[in-house]
Amino acid sequence: MTATTASAATTSAWNRVAMCESTGNWSINTGNGFYGGLQFTNSTWKAFGGTKYAARADLATKSQQIAIAEKVLAVQGKGAWPVCGKNL
Repeated sequence: MTATTASAATTSAWNRVAMCESTGNWSINTGNGFYGGLQFTNSTWKAFGGTKYAARADLATKSQQIAIAEKVLAVQGKGAWPVCGKNL
């Protein structure tokens, strides 16, 4: 998928993904290698420019996490969230 073929998701759609991924906790860090409300890995967070906001997703705001998630969605599609992407 390219940036021109993916459409942006609504904030309410991202809220549904976050509820599925992290029970809606945008600052979650359980030590499992996934961070923030949308459960980014550090490598994905860094690759899509997240470090311009914070070192890890759990340290970024909800809107910053969504901004990076939109970039991930444009490149990787819903499959970036294998279980919860159905909410997009």
